[in-house]
Amino acid sequence: MKSIAALQAVVTAFPSDAEPSDAELKTIELETPRIEADVKLLDLYLGDAELLDLYIGTLNGPATDLAERRLRRACRRVLAERRALTNRVAGQPPVGGAA
Repeated sequence: MKSIAALQAVVTAFPSDAEPSDAELKTIELETPRIEADVKLLDLYLGDAELLDLYIGTLNGPATDLAERRLRRACRRVLAERRALTNRVAGQPPVGGAA
């Protein structure tokens, strides 16, 4: 059996202590509000057992007006952050030097 140990150095040659580039940091900064909105929506579902039950209830049939309003409000916040991110990124040059 041939050993591939010599090839592993080539595959793992990328330094593990490398810092993110400025472009990567900028991308992270631009995407943070959308990620936070997604996390807040997930927290609503997972952190509030009642809201999670209401959401599951909407999948099975009609929900109360309050449940529907709370779900729509949370989804609107996520969509607003996604729209804002898209608008910010639309005017930016591609990250990583891609054309």
